[in-house]
Amino acid sequence: MLTAVSAAQASAIEQFKAFVVNTKTAKGEFLQVQMKTANGVSKVGKSSSGTFKFARPGKFIWTYIKPYEQVLQADGDKLYLYDKDLNQVTIKALGNAIASSPAAILFGSVDLDKNFVMKDVGLKQGVEWLEAIPKTKDSQFDTIGIGMKDGVPVGMELRDSFGQLSIVTLKNFEKNPNFSVDQFKFIVPTGAEVLRP
Repeated sequence: MLTAVSAAQASAIEQFKAFVVNTKTAKGEFLQVQMKTANGVSKVGKSSSGTFKFARPGKFIWTYIKPYEQVLQADGDKLYLYDKDLNQVTIKALGNAIASSPAAILFGSVDLDKNFVMKDVGLKQGVEWLEAIPKTKDSQFDTIGIGMKDGVPVGMELRDSFGQLSIVTLKNFEKNPNFSVDQFKFIVPTGAEVLRP
């Protein structure tokens, strides 16, 4: 287990592996920004923000609050995508839906090497970064960058197969809070349309 002193000196991969093993639950807030690239110049595009909670393995709630209310929720068995504006819930089997996704690397099992090839990429603005490349070709992401500081993830850079970049900043990160037993049980809102693709 990394101590606070050694966490600051550890590589991003060492910090991240210790985080995955030692953090059973967490909660916090996020800001997600889509970057647009035109003529080789990157500009800030759409942004969204919200909250997250997770419990290993495979239970999480990723709630978009702005600009539109949406919830991605997993109960360890199924993945629920709820769009409040459409009053629609899409339900999928959890397994392959998140195997090599950002959710899997942050909230999934501790077997990272099974789904990702990881390498340290160095220090950037006081944050140690690692790059995770999904081993499966059906991932929607080519690379997932994870920034670690003091033993917790503080940011992610998600580059998809179309070359688009999303930057996620994590803040107010709380490790190992207690959640109620039914915290991750999804209740379909009254009158919502349910889709099972």
